[in-house]
Amino acid sequence: MKKILLILAIALGLTQITKAQNHFNCSQTGMAVNVGSQQDLVTLYHGGPVYTMPFETNVVVWEITDSQGNLITKDTIVDDPHYTCYHNIPTTDTINVSAYFTNDSAIDINGNSINCLIEDQLYWEITELIAPSALFPLGVYSEKWTFVHDNLGVDQNGTTAINESKIDESKLKVYPSPTSNHLNLEGPKEDYSLQILNIQGQLFHEMKNISGNQKINVSFLPPGLYFINVNNKINQTIRFIKQ
Repeated sequence: MKKILLILAIALGLTQITKAQNHFNCSQTGMAVNVGSQQDLVTLYHGGPVYTMPFETNVVVWEITDSQGNLITKDTIVDDPHYTCYHNIPTTDTINVSAYFTNDSAIDINGNSINCLIEDQLYWEITELIAPSALFPLGVYSEKWTFVHDNLGVDQNGTTAINESKIDESKLKVYPSPTSNHLNLEGPKEDYSLQILNIQGQLFHEMKNISGNQKINVSFLPPGLYFINVNNKINQTIRFIKQ
C-alpha cells in the first residue's frame, strides 16, 4: 500500500511540474532594471527563469553593446534571473540589451523547448521630483537607467540562424554543458565532419574526416550559446553552453 501511495505521489508531482512548464509564454516575458541604478552599473532581471522548471537548466545569454553596436560584455548565466553589468557608456548614450533565454528540459505553452529572445535599449532617465525653489535652489531629481521600449520576448523556435534538427541522443551526445575548457562528443562510428557555430551562424571551429568520440578544446570560445553540427549521412545539431 505504501509503495502504491509513493508511486501516486511521484506521478502527481511529475504532472504538476509538466503543467508548470506548459505555462511559459515567451510573448508575455519581459525584463526589468534595478531602481537604484548607477551611471556605470545596471542590474537586470529576466522573468523567464523565475517561472520555468527545472530551474537548474535555465540559461540566459546576456549581451550588452553601445549604440554603435560595439560589444561591452557578454555573459552566460545559469539558474539565476539577475545580471549585473559594469560599463563605461556615457549617460548621453543608449545601451543595447539582448537576453537569450533557453531551457532544453522544459516546454512552453506551445509544446516547444524554451527558446526566447528579448532585445531592448536603456536610456538615462532624469525625473524632476521637486522644482527649484528657495529651499531647493537646484531642485530635486531622480536619475536611473530605464528601458526605452519595454519589449517582450520573441519565440525563436524555427527563426534562429541555426536550424536545429531532431537528434537521436543514442547516437550523438555532448557533455558537459555548461563547460569552460573541453567538450566531449560521442559521435557516429562512421566518418563525419563537425562545425561549431554561434546562434548567428558564425563558424568558430571545424573538424573533418573524424569518427567516433572526440574531446574538443573550446577554451578559446567567448562565453555564450553554441551549436555543434555533425555531418555524415544525415545532419544533426546539438547545443552547448560555453562559460
